[in-house]
Amino acid sequence: MSAKPWKVLVSDKLAKEGLAVFEAAEGISVDVKVGLTPDELENIIGNYDALAIRSATQVDRRILTAARNLKIVGRAGIGVDNVDVPAASERGILVVNTPEGNVVTTAEHAISLMCALARRIPQATASMKQGKWEKNKFQGREMAGKVLGIIGLGNIGKIVANRAFGLKMEVIAYDPYITPERARELGVEAVELDALLTRADFVTLHVPMVEATKNIISKDAIRKMKPGAFLINAARGGLVDERAAAEALKEGHLAGAAFDVFVEEPPAKDNPLLGLDNVVLTPHLGASTEEAQVNVSVAVAEQIIEYLVKGVIKSAVNAPTVSADLMSTLGPYIRLGRKAGKMAAQIHQGGVREIRAIYAGDLAELPMGPVTAAMLAGVLETALACEVNPVSAPYMAKERGINVVEERTSLPTDFARAIVLKVHGGGSKTEIVGALFGEDERIVRVNGTHLEIVPEGAILLTRHFDRPGVIGRIGTILGEAGVNISRLNLSKREEDSGLAEAVVSIERPVTPEVLKAIEALDGIERVVQLNLD
Repeated sequence: MSAKPWKVLVSDKLAKEGLAVFEAAEGISVDVKVGLTPDELENIIGNYDALAIRSATQVDRRILTAARNLKIVGRAGIGVDNVDVPAASERGILVVNTPEGNVVTTAEHAISLMCALARRIPQATASMKQGKWEKNKFQGREMAGKVLGIIGLGNIGKIVANRAFGLKMEVIAYDPYITPERARELGVEAVELDALLTRADFVTLHVPMVEATKNIISKDAIRKMKPGAFLINAARGGLVDERAAAEALKEGHLAGAAFDVFVEEPPAKDNPLLGLDNVVLTPHLGASTEEAQVNVSVAVAEQIIEYLVKGVIKSAVNAPTVSADLMSTLGPYIRLGRKAGKMAAQIHQGGVREIRAIYAGDLAELPMGPVTAAMLAGVLETALACEVNPVSAPYMAKERGINVVEERTSLPTDFARAIVLKVHGGGSKTEIVGALFGEDERIVRVNGTHLEIVPEGAILLTRHFDRPGVIGRIGTILGEAGVNISRLNLSKREEDSGLAEAVVSIERPVTPEVLKAIEALDGIERVVQLNLD
């Protein structure tokens, strides 16, 4: 834990239960300042380690640039449209959301909109409040036996499907990231998008708003929908071409539509959907239940605390997830991976074009993304002499055209679990192999030479002729410089060359003059000083 309290800023309204989690946490100091202007937020954000938001606070590049100490932005909710995620990644700031906190609420809202459309409940309510009794005007449609087409079978889509089964509907779904076998396990038929549009009586959207899904319900897609079908969007604005939908509603090609989200929120007064009788509109209420507000507030508080205090990552949008259970297993490998990266960068001669992470033995079965990110951060922070962390490292590698590869192998090694880091570039190749001895981290091989290196502090790595007096003369030079040797390990001598390697752990780094004196010794072929702090 940090010696001083981690400072958290809550800039949007959170449920009191979420604030109570912050207040009860040891080592956490929380300030609640709701309604800040962008200028006010920019002026104070540099004082905080974490920022908890809803949808009101805009966390753009300007704010992130001023956030010199910020480590995490936590969004109480699913969408992170109000966060410049690439800019956060560039600065090494983790961005997390709470996708599970309001999934039931959002799914129920989609089902509610579908029911309201089918039975024209809002229109009938408005008529009644005008003193009318227009029973024959508001004839509806049954949902039992109808086909529900779900676009996106993620957490929310699966709940919508489950609720639809209770309404005795047939459910089909389009989701390129789910296998037909998994769909069948959920009781859903997986189909292509065009097939869904032509078959479904009700189409509901449950996908994120990304470039690939923008206007997924376009004018052409609407024309493919079954005449008289209903359209529901309770996911994200921009998934539906709103003007094309309005035209289809006016023409009667669509019997009705329901929107909880819009391209522009609140929608402009000239939005054509506002004036249509066969449309149900709600002001982004998908997550607006008491239960959901509590759930997402508590979840974001817990995620921020877990990350600051323990390094646990959950529901990140710009880094691999590391649960508490996984952290207990991977934590030592994450530390070892970063040290291996720092060592590789200091040994490697030339530029870096490719970084390859290989996991052997039992590790091949685990999600090793966090370790790969740590290796990458270790290489880049050393090679570039700038601040890098596992969040910013993948972004920085991509920006510099460095190819990052992750491999797994079941081939036997000297250890049940081993990590291998290979750095290529500039006509040079460097390989570092790491393993755990119990709970202790070790580098066990460097460029094919078997060594046992405790990866910490200052280390001299020598390549020398294995003959009497060489190691002794190194010790003499260090002693005269007042530098104590804390640990010494030697490799086996190469039979053909007579060369060996030594790992000399020292209590503090030596000066360039001392390093030159060691290099000048008879029998020394090469010496490299490593700093693994």
